Amino acid sequence: MMSYLQHYIDGKWVDSDGGRRHQVINPATEEPCTEITLGSQADADKAVAAARRAFDSFSQTSVEERIALLERIIAAYKPRIPDLARAISIEMGAPMSLSIGAQAPAGLGHFMFTLRALKEFKFEEVIGSTKVLHEPIGVVAMITPWNWPINQIAAKVAPALAAGNTMVLKPSEETPANAAILAEILHEAGVPAGVFNLVQGDGPTVGATLSAHPDVDMVSFTGSTRAGIAIAAAAAPTVKRVHQELGGKAPNLVLEGADLNAVLPPTVMGVLANTGQSCIAPTRVLVHQSQVEEAAGFIKAMMEATPVGDPLADGQHIGPVVNRTQWEKIQGLIQSAIDEGATLVTGGTGLPEGVNRGFYIRPTLFRDVTPDMRIAQEEVFGPVATIMTYKDEEDGIRIANDTAYGLSATISGDPAKAAKVARRLRAGLVTINSWSPDPGAPFGGYKQSGNGRENGKYGLTDFMEVKSVVGEPA
Repeated sequence: MMSYLQHYIDGKWVDSDGGRRHQVINPATEEPCTEITLGSQADADKAVAAARRAFDSFSQTSVEERIALLERIIAAYKPRIPDLARAISIEMGAPMSLSIGAQAPAGLGHFMFTLRALKEFKFEEVIGSTKVLHEPIGVVAMITPWNWPINQIAAKVAPALAAGNTMVLKPSEETPANAAILAEILHEAGVPAGVFNLVQGDGPTVGATLSAHPDVDMVSFTGSTRAGIAIAAAAAPTVKRVHQELGGKAPNLVLEGADLNAVLPPTVMGVLANTGQSCIAPTRVLVHQSQVEEAAGFIKAMMEATPVGDPLADGQHIGPVVNRTQWEKIQGLIQSAIDEGATLVTGGTGLPEGVNRGFYIRPTLFRDVTPDMRIAQEEVFGPVATIMTYKDEEDGIRIANDTAYGLSATISGDPAKAAKVARRLRAGLVTINSWSPDPGAPFGGYKQSGNGRENGKYGLTDFMEVKSVVGEPA
């Protein structure tokens, strides 16, 4: 069993002040795999105090010093990719092929793209008689999820460091080990004491303390819309910046007449990759009514050709979902679609054939889904796709936008036609014949999918304040 019972505060591994022991359950075996200490309010307060002390000096470091720091972090990160990948596979069930090929390297990518952005960023500009300065915002609290854990941690830590901020990270208690390994990487790279602090914990204790803390200047959160609302409410009395990437319910608008054999494999794969546990998974497949039979047959074949299996085994299979709560939620949504009259094409409730333990989901496809059904509106976060039909382009765009979310959207079909449609979709990310974002381009949502942007220069900007100085001598 992996063991990370201490927090990383003020440059040292320290015992918790009043925390409690917690065991992480391996979703493939349903047995404990990691032990941590869920932190207390006192732990969070100590971490914030350390970050506040460190801010005075770290905020005054030069761009060149921060470039050198990011370069050292990148060098220290690379040899730890296998450790990060294994921890992610064990704790949240991503197959090792995905963990070593995408999950762990994604964090490295954020440090590399942030380094590039830092080298190119203009911290000062002149507008008329005013000098405009970009300055670090202060102490940043970071609350991150379990589905792409090191990716979402690095998407916050890298730009926060580059901008000259100090920080306290509370990772998901479902995937704590990768965060502890990152703390080791940052320590080895020489991040000054107090600049980065790690407090393991849950949302109601550590998360709530950080969100409401008067000495925290910004909260950056990735997770559910429900939790995001609670964080924003807790942060409101101190008027701190709240930066959020929340839920999604991405459409996959398949343009009329599209060559389904060519365009569906790379986009439907977004429903299966990471066992569907991606906020940008294009699960709502919108197909012109003339192609619904062909599309249903094609996606059915993809689902039935996707095996499930042990995350630590070799192969191109999908793993379990992260925990029993998620498994039961997905089972409930699948059953709701059946009860509401959708046609089950393949998959369904229960464990996959031949599986007797673990939180595995049968790759599932529904057709004859209507926008009023729960499964058309609620984020499933599992390998479940739904097919809805549209009459013409206007109808397809209307259905695509008919959701409270606006994180991402996918268009399958002719790229020139798709480019015109993309401008009418209410989403922060639109992908054409693909589903993955560009790590150097801005990422974030419209509507209830959040506010603010991550990645590249846009992520760097969001971790800074803007100051106007009038009358400074030339």
